Order: sequence, then structure tokens, then C-alpha cells
Amino acid sequence: MKYAVKVAGQCFEVEIEDLYARPITARVDGQEFKVSPEDSEKLVSQQQGKEVRPVELTKKQSDSTITSNELTAPLPGTVIELFARTGEYVEAGQVLLVIEAMKMKNSIRSTRAGTITEILVNAGESVAHKQALVRFG
Repeated sequence: MKYAVKVAGQCFEVEIEDLYARPITARVDGQEFKVSPEDSEKLVSQQQGKEVRPVELTKKQSDSTITSNELTAPLPGTVIELFARTGEYVEAGQVLLVIEAMKMKNSIRSTRAGTITEILVNAGESVAHKQALVRFG
């Protein structure tokens, strides 16, 4: 995934391999960084050993109408299994449901911690790309 990061008035494009891996591997201008969000007092470049202050990442979404209170489908497919219930508290990265697309099962993980206020899909239902799946309170 690519993110836009603004540091001291300068914008950078940051590529992140797996947002749920720990530490997160991020590349900026060919430099690789290992980032641990839970312990982000210091971020260290693997190439040059420089100390970097943590910054907030914002995902590039040009046509997005997504609110932070909704989890949306990252791809079209069919919901084959639900692992969460309305009223349940979930952690960021926890698998909430599985979408099957092109004969592959894709675990859809929570993008945030919080209480689920509404599940908007059922098992067996087809979903479109960016369709809201779950709402958080």
C-alpha cells in the first residue's frame, strides 16, 4: 500500500508491504525503515542508522467516501464466513470475515480496535469493491 506522508512541510510517498506485520517495513525514496507503531519513540533506518521522529500516515484515496467508522471490501467477491458479531469488541488486525474471490479465500481484518455496531453483510452474499461491510461505534 502507498501512503502520503508530510514531514516538515515536505511530502513523501511511503510504500508499506504488510500493515499488520511487526515491525512494519516501509520504503521511502529507496530507503527501508522498520517501524513498530506500538513502540514508535524511535524509528531507525536499516541503511544509515538515522533516528527519525514518528509521523502520522494518511492513506491515498482520491475517490473515497469511506468513513473511519466503516470497514469496506478491499475486493469484490462472496462473503463465505463471519467471525464477528454486533456488539463485540475487536482488536485492529483481527479477522472479521472471509471473502472468496477468484477461488481464493481472503481474510478481511479489522482496520481499527473498537466495538462493532452493525454487520452489513451475511454469509453467501456478494459484495462489491469498497462496499461497507462492518460499522464501528
